[in-house]
Amino acid sequence: MNNPSDPTAALPGPEPFPPFETLLTRIEAGSILVVTMNRPEVGNARNTRMATELLEVWTRLAQAPGGIRCAVLTGAGDRLFSGGGDLKERKGMTDAAWQAQHHIFEQGRDQLLAAQVPVIAAVNGHAYGGGCETALLCDFIYAVRGARFALPEVTRGILPGSGGTQMLPRAVGERRAKEIILSGRPFSTEEAHAWGMVNRLCEREELMPAVLESAAAMAANAPLAVREAKRSIQNGMEVALHDGLAFEVEAYNRLVVSEDRREGVLAFNEKRAPRWQGR
Repeated sequence: MNNPSDPTAALPGPEPFPPFETLLTRIEAGSILVVTMNRPEVGNARNTRMATELLEVWTRLAQAPGGIRCAVLTGAGDRLFSGGGDLKERKGMTDAAWQAQHHIFEQGRDQLLAAQVPVIAAVNGHAYGGGCETALLCDFIYAVRGARFALPEVTRGILPGSGGTQMLPRAVGERRAKEIILSGRPFSTEEAHAWGMVNRLCEREELMPAVLESAAAMAANAPLAVREAKRSIQNGMEVALHDGLAFEVEAYNRLVVSEDRREGVLAFNEKRAPRWQGR
């Protein structure tokens, strides 16, 4: 039976994920997916298995999120969010094997960017290399004070190849991004916050409560409206203003004919919480 005070009561609950080897998943508040990278013994480094499992998660959020209304990505332990690619696994890899593995990383990058729901990075410790890139691919970042970010790939003979050279300039500007990437030097969460890359700094014990509070606020809103607003922002950042405005109007008109738009107006006039249908 639906609870009329719950704005998501009419929506189906999310299907659970199967057990993973390198990830922990749980549902908070009925519709918030919390994904924890769970290799703390190696700093939550991303090996092929983790990359494959993350790809499964992001693909579902991009294609059929079901009852999931918001997602949170964090790392196990209190030292690292993620140290990036697992260089121990990569030691001795042939060029072909390295490229095959990176193709999985690329697929995960694309599916994360295509997620239909907001994805929040809860950066609970240092985020290096691919860990930093993954945080940048999320819709926004909350981070603990005192942690550090770094894109040190040039010190290893490669470059940030999972979105770093594209997402960092969009977050902090071209000149600062060049300095960070070309030097490979780390920077603090406090600096990242001042530059606009991190939305909010938290004490360690405050991080997940703050993230889940924001996630709950988003999950309570009309799911189609959240999806279309996110897509409108993302697409508008890639095109001229005139084209972005045109995309915005198209998205707006898709919502005008939705049941949720009618329910939102009706709920306002009846002075009650809306009961979203997601259609």
